[in-house]
Amino acid sequence: MMSEQTAPTPSKLSFSYKFYWGIAALGTSLISGIYGGLLTIFYQDYLGLSAKWIGIAATVYAIWNAVNDPLFGYITDSTRSKRGRRIPYMRYTAPFLALTFILVWFAPPQAGQQALFWWMLVTMLLYDTCYTIIGLVYSSLLPEITESDAQRNGLQISSSLFAMLGTLLGFLIPDMVRPKTGESSLVPLYVAMIIVALVSMVLILITTFKVKERREFVAMDKPVSIKDAIKYTFTSKSFLVLVAENFMAILMSSLLLASIYYVADYVLQWPTIKLLVFLFVPLIVGIPLTTYFRKWLGVVGAQQFLLVIAGVGLVAIALVPNNLIPVCIALAGLGLSGPQTLTNVLFAQVADEDELRSGARREGAFFGVNALITKPAQSIAIGIIPFILERTDFITRASNLGEIVLAQPVEAIQGIKLFTGVIPGVACLLGALILFLFPLRGARLKEMQEKVLVLHQQKQQAFEEMEKAEA
Repeated sequence: MMSEQTAPTPSKLSFSYKFYWGIAALGTSLISGIYGGLLTIFYQDYLGLSAKWIGIAATVYAIWNAVNDPLFGYITDSTRSKRGRRIPYMRYTAPFLALTFILVWFAPPQAGQQALFWWMLVTMLLYDTCYTIIGLVYSSLLPEITESDAQRNGLQISSSLFAMLGTLLGFLIPDMVRPKTGESSLVPLYVAMIIVALVSMVLILITTFKVKERREFVAMDKPVSIKDAIKYTFTSKSFLVLVAENFMAILMSSLLLASIYYVADYVLQWPTIKLLVFLFVPLIVGIPLTTYFRKWLGVVGAQQFLLVIAGVGLVAIALVPNNLIPVCIALAGLGLSGPQTLTNVLFAQVADEDELRSGARREGAFFGVNALITKPAQSIAIGIIPFILERTDFITRASNLGEIVLAQPVEAIQGIKLFTGVIPGVACLLGALILFLFPLRGARLKEMQEKVLVLHQQKQQAFEEMEKAEA
């Protein structure tokens, strides 16, 4: 082990750097918050698309995700460009993300079931391809920027706080413009979606011009063959354990966010913004608190602790009186700060460990395969909600001439509590249990991090020598 005098140390990042890093998350989360929260209720409740067609679209969507995420992850890892291997993809995809997001909401309202299905499916696939590229690149940049868990946590806190603002706006904006009782025009929603798309695009572009890649990784890391990339990825116990936990966390958050309108409209009969306060205030408070949980329990221990808090709160939704459901939502919000903030720090540790084995930074591969395994959780959430609602005789607005039916059957209310609380809550608790198998903690983690710092110092020196030789 190296002495403190000779051991390399990670660089510290300025506040402005963390600020510019975070605003891309505001752009992506504003779009994804609207997409995740509004998609099902828009196509089923407003346009009248049946659960069968939504389920088929969700299945095809999941299959496409099984291809595009690891594909783009490998491509970005293998790219060798003077402009970098991450930033150019993020920069030039942003306009297409805005365009495809707009198209999702421009389905012909009076079209038949098959026409609505095809519009939903094609625009979902186009949108997700663009979102995958940007999200994958953005996540992959985090571990490369700094080797310090503390600095990574700081960057992730910045992006998470901006992401929470974007997600909150992603609920508030459509709630202000979506048709209410007695209204039928979708024009305000169309206008809002166009404005959201353009603003989000600009925010993403700003980050691409302010954040710089570390050139030594682009220049000195040799691309890993597909065969070796698969071998290194699927023989990493750290990665396999983390991705299993992340599947549970994504299933939880996807179900919870997609359920908010149903809980507000039909269970509590509250304005949506009132319920969002109970979710987002504890979440926003919890994000910076992850720094203290990390210092107290370590990264993986803090993640487990917060998953348990969320799991207990969510399961309780099905057991407590309706007037206590907002308290349960608040507990879930606090617990959600862990997956929101600490997951990418854990993936950064996995990438560090892998670099010592493969010799190259391969964040794209890990985040790509992670998405391959976990993005189906989003599709499952999209499919579960309309399936449960149809089986519990939920009465849609579309079947009632556009008028909301507040007096839903008891079974429908129980169904809403099931996909809002019990299913995501159990997923959280399972995720916390899975993390007991995560090996990067304690002395093993410390030793690995010291070796990575030395390796990066060697790559930087080799890169500087190469530049001098070419000058």
